[in-house]
Amino acid sequence: MLLLAFDTATPAVTVALHDGTRVIAEESAVDARRHGELLATAIAQVLRSGGAAHGDLTHVAVGTGPGPYTGLRAGLVTASVLASALSIPADGICTLDVIAAGVAGSRDFLVATDARRRELYWAHYDGNGLRRRGPFVGPPADLPAGLPIAGMGPVLYPELAAEALGPEYPSAAELAGMAAARALAGEPPHPPEPLYLRRPDAREPGPPKRVTEPSPARRGAP
Repeated sequence: MLLLAFDTATPAVTVALHDGTRVIAEESAVDARRHGELLATAIAQVLRSGGAAHGDLTHVAVGTGPGPYTGLRAGLVTASVLASALSIPADGICTLDVIAAGVAGSRDFLVATDARRRELYWAHYDGNGLRRRGPFVGPPADLPAGLPIAGMGPVLYPELAAEALGPEYPSAAELAGMAAARALAGEPPHPPEPLYLRRPDAREPGPPKRVTEPSPARRGAP
């Protein structure tokens, strides 16, 4: 097995290469405006560090969000293109689940990431990192009180910071480990489909308004 995993659903662009036993290369960078550029560079770097080429890949895994439209789309399109070009399976895993996998603890917790518009994407997990509810999108006030929170939510909203947990961003190493375990167990991959939860911030403009000719009686009006 040689599995390439990456996530672009948050400001972090994270990529890892897994050989079925362990992660053999990993790259991460944080820049909310350069997902496509950073992803291509990071993929090239982890393949080079792992002594591999694109044609050596047997699996690809990608974080499916939820996340802002543009960044999330960069990862999903790349995963679909690689899977199609190389005829290999693509596995989609919820980005909040990836963050949850990096939380150490034994009590219920939340994962919350930036959804912009003063809202958060969030989900509720048990102490083993298994999702109990969500994902949802809404204002910080919607989050259940009294639970520790991983992700960027506590960083962005100080009122949530009293129970902050790490990590703040997803790790491709965690994503790769989750996807490799599923593949080795013979589980079918999940479709790499986006979890947008709402319409994108940028929308196509509507049709232009019709402009009618003024009536002859009004053309000469002062």
